[in-house]
Order: sequence, then C-alpha cells, then structure tokens
Amino acid sequence: MSEQFGGLAGTVSTGMNWGELADKALNGEQLTLAEGLSVLQADDDEVLPLLHAAFQVRKHYYGRKVKLNMILNAKSGLCPEDCGYCSQSIVSTASVPKYTLLDKETLLAGAREAVNRQAGTYCIVAAGRGPTERELGQVIDAVREIRDTMPLKICACLGLLSEEQADRLQDAGVHRYNHNLNTSRENYKSITTTHTYDQRVETVERAKRSGMSPCSGVIVGMGESPEELVETAFALRELDADSIPINFLNPIPGTPLADKQLTPPLQALKTLALFRFICPSKEIRVAGGRELNLRSLQPLALYAANSLFVGDYLTTEGQAVDADHKLIADMGFEIEMCAL
Repeated sequence: MSEQFGGLAGTVSTGMNWGELADKALNGEQLTLAEGLSVLQADDDEVLPLLHAAFQVRKHYYGRKVKLNMILNAKSGLCPEDCGYCSQSIVSTASVPKYTLLDKETLLAGAREAVNRQAGTYCIVAAGRGPTERELGQVIDAVREIRDTMPLKICACLGLLSEEQADRLQDAGVHRYNHNLNTSRENYKSITTTHTYDQRVETVERAKRSGMSPCSGVIVGMGESPEELVETAFALRELDADSIPINFLNPIPGTPLADKQLTPPLQALKTLALFRFICPSKEIRVAGGRELNLRSLQPLALYAANSLFVGDYLTTEGQAVDADHKLIADMGFEIEMCAL
C-alpha cells in the first residue's frame, strides 16, 4: 500500500452512492472534501462501480473518443532547479542524456512522428527554469512551420514564463502551455525549493491571459496526504486548466524521491475517478508512470480519463505505440483526430 495514503486505501467502506457524485459533477456542483476522500479511500471492491460512475461523466463530455499526445524532450539534463522527482534536476545523479535545445529540423521531425502516431497534440518540452531568448526563438521558428504544414495542436512546456514570452508563443501558434502544479501547496516545499507553488500558478495564469489553453496537472505519489490530493484537484478546478495530466511517480534511482513506493493500480484508478468528478469537463490525461503504476489495469483508466501520451516520456520509456492503439480499440474506444 502506498505510503502517502497511510494504509487507508482499499480498506475503507464509505457507503457512498457513486452515481450521486456523477450527478453532482454533471450538474456543475463541486464535491466536498469528504466526498473526494470517499473516492480515494473507497474499498477495492468498489472500484468497478466507481469507474462506472466516472464513465457516465466522461461519456457525457467526450463519448468514446481518446485524445493522443506525444512528448519530445527538446532539451535534457541541464536544469538548475531542484525538483525531487526529476532525473534532469541539478540534484539528480541519474544517468540521463544531456543536450541543449534541439535544432529546428529535429523539432519538425518530432512533429511528423506525432502525426504518424495519430497524436493530435505535439508537446515540446524543455527542462529548465524558463526559456532563454535563443531557446524561445528556436521554438517559435519551429512552431510556425509546424502550424503551416501539419494537422497538429502544439503544446509548449518551457518552464516559468513572463507575460511577453507567453504572448510571443501564442502569436506563433502555440495552442497549449503546460506547467504542472505537481502537488499541493502544503507539500510543495518538500518537493522543490528553487521556485514556489505560486510561481507555477502565475505561469499558468499568464498562459491563460495570452490566449493559450492552460494545461496543468499533478504527480501522484510524492508523499502527499489524501486530503492534499483532493485539495490539489480543487486547485486545478479553480485554475480552470483545460487539460490535466495525471502523472504517477516513477521513482528514478539517483533522485531524492527514489525510495517512494509506487501507487497501487487500484488506487491509481480511484485517483483518476476523483479528478473526473472534480474536473468533469476537462481533458483528464493518463500521463507519466501509467505503465509502471497501473500495469495490467491500464485499459480501465479510459473509463475515467479521455487522453493519454503515446511513446516515451522525458527520460523514461513508455509503452509501444501499437500497443496503445490496440488498447484503445480493444476497449471499444476510438482515437480522436486533430481538429484545428
């Protein structure tokens, strides 16, 4: 049992009517903290009824469509920040590739690969506190050509942004900007000290003000309490993030969080249901660590989530692309192609 839930998960019989939570979500009502906790602390025998209720909400907004996203690690291993989960951070001793921002042709090649994988969104991710002027210019140059030649939405994840940088990315054609909250305000100082929770919130707000679609999510399994996880879901609802990636910690050797336990598969499913109930109309994406934490239960995630990454992540491997395509088809879902 994962330590952040104190051994409670899978042992608590809440007596909740999950359909009532689905009705609240569909009526635009926010769950209470107690209701959110009831999802996370539900008995394991309740997972299938819980997912059935979550699916009613997911189906209302997204039917059986699944959005695919592809990440390109555009700059690796040279980050000055001390995020405890990240193999690219300054405090990590993990063996990862180290390179400066990839050139335009490589960024374009990544976009073509995203199209081949049937991804509707191409995510250009660069480790660092924030983009330099040169890096911003390189990304903007590539984005303009991608938008002119390929049926893709583009998401950028370049760290903290100024208002001017956000405006320039939006003007170039970046559709979405990602900057995850990662964890609760209370837990944040135990994860990162070189920037603050509020700086992350402000970057998401700047992306929104510029006209880019805000993307922000969490990494589950970093020592947060159940209450803190529910509160983070509330914070993302308040932030009005359009897309919410739900990462499950992959404890990488050489990082400060290497000794954390994996989130058990059934607990991961409860977490996805929680976010569907609290952020009912939003794109809930099963993100990093899904293969390692959900394991054989990955297909069930699609009853709550409507989006996933295909291929590798930043410094960790993902599932084979054809396996994801088969997973989607086998579950009776279909890939949603990009509509610009």
